[in-house]
Amino acid sequence: MRTAAALVVAAVLTGFVGLLLNGTYRFEGPVVVRVTPTHGLHAGDVLLLLGWLAAMLALTALVRSRRN
Repeated sequence: MRTAAALVVAAVLTGFVGLLLNGTYRFEGPVVVRVTPTHGLHAGDVLLLLGWLAAMLALTALVRSRRN
């Protein structure tokens, strides 16, 4: 049950991150990595991806931990 719940949370978080990466928002920051001539990874996107990575690591830790 814990694994199933973690998979649902991971899917929802990944979907939200995908939407945020594709959208435009007021505080994007400068382009850090240019992907194409018209698209790039902004400073705000890097923070978003770091947050996503932290959430995925936390979910992994929760699933792998033993419950007493």
